[in-house]
Amino acid sequence: MTHTTAPRRIDFRGIADAALARAPEIVGRWLPDGHREGTEWVAKNPTRADHRPGSFKVNLRTGRWGDFSTGDKGGDLIALAAFLFHLEMGEAARRVAEMVGVAPHV
Repeated sequence: MTHTTAPRRIDFRGIADAALARAPEIVGRWLPDGHREGTEWVAKNPTRADHRPGSFKVNLRTGRWGDFSTGDKGGDLIALAAFLFHLEMGEAARRVAEMVGVAPHV
């Protein structure tokens, strides 16, 4: 008898929550030229020829981020990883899970 297992679901919410708990450390690593302004990390957008910080921001309390010059935006640090490193969302979630030390699947 062949036993098949159902594909495991990625725990996007759990990974995003674990990453959010370490948001200052993570965005500082990913966007090292940025700086904190209150609850936001303000940086240059490394995916384009951005000359000065200001339009690219990450909210350190919610994980929401956006580039107000281009309209690129996302709701959590997984989406930010996908954007910055040109990854599919599942791969971004797996890499962020590994970075913060949580299991990627439920």
